[in-house]
Amino acid sequence: MNFHAIRAIYVFEMARTFRTILQSIVTPVISTSLYFVVFGAAIGSRITDINGVSYGAFIVPGLIMLSLLTQSISNASFGIFFPKFTGTIYELLSAPVSYVEIVISYVGAAATKSMILGLIILATSGLFVPLEIQHPLWMLAFLILTSITFSLFGFLLGIWAEGFEKLQLVPFLIITPLIFLGGSFYSVDMLPPFWQTVTLFNPVVYLISGFRWSFYGISDVSVALSLAMTVVFLAICLTAVWWIFKTGYRLKT
Repeated sequence: MNFHAIRAIYVFEMARTFRTILQSIVTPVISTSLYFVVFGAAIGSRITDINGVSYGAFIVPGLIMLSLLTQSISNASFGIFFPKFTGTIYELLSAPVSYVEIVISYVGAAATKSMILGLIILATSGLFVPLEIQHPLWMLAFLILTSITFSLFGFLLGIWAEGFEKLQLVPFLIITPLIFLGGSFYSVDMLPPFWQTVTLFNPVVYLISGFRWSFYGISDVSVALSLAMTVVFLAICLTAVWWIFKTGYRLKT
């Protein structure tokens, strides 16, 4: 394992975050704060609580997941797409660096950025509502696992995309709607029976439900099922990355 190469790529990607800290950190935190103002104050004043948890506190895990998923995908996809766009990807592929080391570097940097942002948003949330984390270790586990999984997905997206339009297509038209419809701002139990069944086909429901359980001990689906679905998606992403580097799909042409 070439740890020097991993460190070099990782440090370079992390440095890019600090060069664009306004876009990478400040903007998502401000956006999340606005969600608290709009949903927490406007809607929260009309909803007393959900399963014994105040509405403002109830939406905290969903808001963290909203930022975590979008930023994981964005950071990882742009990180590998830009070398493709500029042509420097060929220098990387011809260097004495294995595919495993490339994935660890880019995905590790993207996941680290997302986790830092998630923890900042968690701290910011404490300024608006009283927080309770019943299972802090599980909270960190879901945070880390989700960041790595969706950073891998973003890495795949960055390889697949042929232009900046396609790079933004999946996050804005697919991922963001799935997050909003995945129980970020409401409990699935509040929906009519038919829509409860339809919602269970949304994979994001399992991520948000498991993460919310780590805070308040309540969930829309089984915690074991939430963890299993996350691991399955991680395995699918790992398999896809392995196939891409084995075949050279959109890397060597």
